[in-house]
This record gives sequence, C-alpha cells and structure tokens, in this order.
Amino acid sequence: MNWIGALLLIITTTWLGFDWSNRLSNRPKQIRQIKNALQILEAEIVYSQLPLREAFINISKQIPEPTRSFFEEIGLSLQDKNIDFYIIWKEKVDVLIRNSSLAGNEREILYQFGRTIGQHDFYQQQKHIQLTLSHLERELEDAREEQYKYSKMAKSLGFLAGLFIVLLLI
Repeated sequence: MNWIGALLLIITTTWLGFDWSNRLSNRPKQIRQIKNALQILEAEIVYSQLPLREAFINISKQIPEPTRSFFEEIGLSLQDKNIDFYIIWKEKVDVLIRNSSLAGNEREILYQFGRTIGQHDFYQQQKHIQLTLSHLERELEDAREEQYKYSKMAKSLGFLAGLFIVLLLI
C-alpha cells in the first residue's frame, strides 16, 4: 500500500512539473496570438473602418483558442448599446488570463489598451495599437527567455520533488 501511495505522489508531482512546463511553453504562443489579433484589429479599424463589434467578430474567425473566444465574447457583448466598453473589456481580459497561460504583465497591457480603444480617431487608435504591440513584443521576449530557462527544469523538478518527498517519508 505504501508503494502505491509513493507512486501516486511521484506521478502527481511529475504531472505538476509537466503542467508548469506546458504553461511556460504556451505563454509565448498566446502572446503571439494576441499580437496577431491586434494587427488584424488595426487593419479592420484603419483600412476597413469597421465598427468595433464587427471587427472583434472578424478577428475571432481568424485566430485560435483561447484568444478566439476572448474576441468573440467581446463582439457579442457589444450588441447592447448602453454599456461601458471598458467594463466588458476588463471582465473578458480577466477570463482570458484565467483560461490561458498569460501572466499579470499581459493583463496590465491589455487593461491599458482597453482604456484607449474606441476613444480616438483612426490614426490615434493605430498609434495605441502599435504601442500595445511593442509592449507585447517585450513580454514575448521575456516569455521566450523564461521558457528557455525553466521549461526543462520544471519537468525534472516535478519528478525529483516527488521522489524526494517519497524518500523522506520512507
């Protein structure tokens, strides 16, 4: 019975290590997805001059999950005319952060972007999008560096931590 418990403990900690590594690997991908979505948004606003609701729906058709559902939910939420956009944006950003591997820095960048979207003319909006893209590029570099440093270590650490705990308990 002790061996089954020890094996389950090692499997659990190994799984936690692989989950941590997976989050580190998914973060750069998801930052790139948001960057791509904002570039599409820039094209929709500046060149197509679509309303935000239609632009968000169009974006959601072109990008993968979890970013797709983020933009789709915002687009659907904009059907009601008597709403504060920033409240919806902030709520959906929080849901996106919970359902993805994104970190607090990306949350703050997206909050800041949400405060400015739809508030200015096309060219000022384009400048805000470019500023947000540059902030996300910096976070992407940090995420890649973090992935490179810690991804393999997380997998090994999960297994070794479980093994260490088992050895302490035996």
